[in-house]
Amino acid sequence: MAPVGRYLKKHIEALVKDVGIEAACELTGKSKATLGRYYSDYPEHGDRFMPVDAVAALEEAASYPHVTAALAELKGITLHFDDSRRNSKSESGGVNSDVIVLSQRFGMLMAEYHQSIEDGIITANEAKRLLKETLQIQKVLIDMKMHLEDEQS
Repeated sequence: MAPVGRYLKKHIEALVKDVGIEAACELTGKSKATLGRYYSDYPEHGDRFMPVDAVAALEEAASYPHVTAALAELKGITLHFDDSRRNSKSESGGVNSDVIVLSQRFGMLMAEYHQSIEDGIITANEAKRLLKETLQIQKVLIDMKMHLEDEQS
């Protein structure tokens, strides 16, 4: 089996164990034997991998997105896992609320930038504050995207 396959199977196993085998069976509609085959390193199961819908169902219940993080790492992508936003859907207000929050956050970013650039140098601490505000804007944009997708369907 290729190293990538072994790597993914280890993360699939971690995901199933995080959720618990019984709960994983219930969430995916798969048997214990089938789930075991998805992370088995025996040659006869080398080409068996968990379907993406099963991964999504388990990651929603898990404490950490094991398989998603593994796939991101394989592509050299870094994920930021924010447990405080886990499975949260800000139903209050929708897109209109998001636009207001986005405007407020952008204003805060500009205020931080103005304060940081006053002396012509952005220090490490100032850069951290700017990054924090940028990440907050990114979260608002993700919420807005989700609201727009909900309205489209």
